[in-house]
Amino acid sequence: MDLEPRLLRYFIAVAEERHFSRAAARLHLSQPPLSYAIRQLEATLGVRLLERTSRHVALTEAGRVLYREAQALLRQSEAIGTLVQRVDAGLRGRLRIGFVGSMLYRGLPDLLAAMRTALPDVEHVLTELNSHDQIEAVRRGEQDLGFIHANPAPEEVQTLDLVAEPFVLCVPDTHRLARRRRVSLQALADEDFILFARAASPSYHETVLSLCVTAGFHPAIRHEVRHWLSVAALVSQGLGVSIVPACLARSGLAGTRFIAFDHQARSVSQAIWPRDTDSPLLRTAVELVRAQYAGREQGGGRMRAMASAAPPASLP
Repeated sequence: MDLEPRLLRYFIAVAEERHFSRAAARLHLSQPPLSYAIRQLEATLGVRLLERTSRHVALTEAGRVLYREAQALLRQSEAIGTLVQRVDAGLRGRLRIGFVGSMLYRGLPDLLAAMRTALPDVEHVLTELNSHDQIEAVRRGEQDLGFIHANPAPEEVQTLDLVAEPFVLCVPDTHRLARRRRVSLQALADEDFILFARAASPSYHETVLSLCVTAGFHPAIRHEVRHWLSVAALVSQGLGVSIVPACLARSGLAGTRFIAFDHQARSVSQAIWPRDTDSPLLRTAVELVRAQYAGREQGGGRMRAMASAAPPASLP
């Protein structure tokens, strides 16, 4: 049964005023259209809702039930309208966000705080995934927004460069070179290396291999993992050395040292999302990402300063 919200509002006014003339004035109507609307409502329901006399109007038992339920229906209708409007404006909904571990030290916590402030009615679902898995998840529509290490992406995936940093050496704090301010990468030619698995981040894997080859050796890769903090954790246990983005020095992981070395490569973080999205919420989120990382984008002055500056020589 289709009950028009207009008729319900008219009925509520009559039920509360208990008088047609006062209800009509409240609704800015003349009395005849209001009386006709109530009769129409009664005909639709097939019940009497009001007992009418020359002096007042009383609710029948059916009328009292409809009055209570009509109020709830109208409140629900208003709430649905507000919800739909906020969704359409990109202010309500659910964002599925993937990230690589190093983004915890590249501004992701500040970005999420800004998102919570700007989008308080949005549910943020976070999942740590490597770059390759995130790209595939975005391509398949299983993830809305991702934060990865720069990797080739298919046409369906839009990318945005966020931060570029130098790489540094990561060694155990008991290593023979741990107290050096700067070393040559060739000095680690005989060490066991811990790297990202090639399948997890082909771009990073190839970059590290290229750095080593340029330094005159092929690294002995003894362990491959799928998360940055796993790399640093294995190094801290004395299981090898690695080459990591400079931001990992801010992880505070005990048992590691981070040392500068000469090279031109940069570790670039990217945001990714579906290229042809029609989601207002995702468009809003992407604009928040752009605003949060403005000034750091590749090619900007701050980005060039980061790229040209040497990283901390040795961080405890």
